[in-house]
Amino acid sequence: MTGSTDSAGRVAIVTGGSRGIGRAVSERLARDGAAVVVNYAGGTAAARETVAAITAAGGRALPVQADVADEDAVAAMFDRAEGEFGGVDVVVHSAGRMALSTIADLDLGELDALHRTNIRGSFVVARQAARRLRRGGAFVGMSTSVVGTQFPAYGAYAASKGAVEAMLLVLARELRGRDVTVNAVAPGPTATDLFLDGKTPEQIEELSRIPPLERLGTPEDIANVVSFLAGPQGHWVNGQTLRANGGLV
Repeated sequence: MTGSTDSAGRVAIVTGGSRGIGRAVSERLARDGAAVVVNYAGGTAAARETVAAITAAGGRALPVQADVADEDAVAAMFDRAEGEFGGVDVVVHSAGRMALSTIADLDLGELDALHRTNIRGSFVVARQAARRLRRGGAFVGMSTSVVGTQFPAYGAYAASKGAVEAMLLVLARELRGRDVTVNAVAPGPTATDLFLDGKTPEQIEELSRIPPLERLGTPEDIANVVSFLAGPQGHWVNGQTLRANGGLV
């Protein structure tokens, strides 16, 4: 494959790796030289398409289905990565769920489902990563810039991602002596299906003008940041939340 060789010989697991930001991350890490386990929850066709795109370009990839909140399924996914590729060096936890509602009107069942994926899922994946990442490895989790911008209707989502940030910054300190970095990336408005769903063209246009760069981010913008944090060039960055958002607060 063409591109950087910073991750040549390394093995990456990307949760939610078949769509949106996760797919862009999977493809970028493969271009960097990593073998990639493309995790997905239910979209088998999308996962196979992502793997096919990576292998067609000369990379190595494997689709693995797992519910990120299921500790047994996640452990089995790590087992598969180790069995197929020999170990795990990078974990990018991109799987997530979003529910938009005012706090007053939020369905609490939706809140529970969101927290199961975003909070419990992050803990389950991070726990396995903490146990299994090899020296020189990296864990990159996904937060959101809404934690700082506090847009209305994002209360439940921002709360779940604030929990992710807090957990990962603690984990970075718990891994002292392991030579493993832990960071979070907090995208701003990014043109993914998850973000665009339910928004009118007028709302999308308005949101695209909010960053000083006056556009929506792309999945590739976020993948570039993840590539830096996951590779040797970003290994001095640890215990941080990087807000990749075009200049939002």
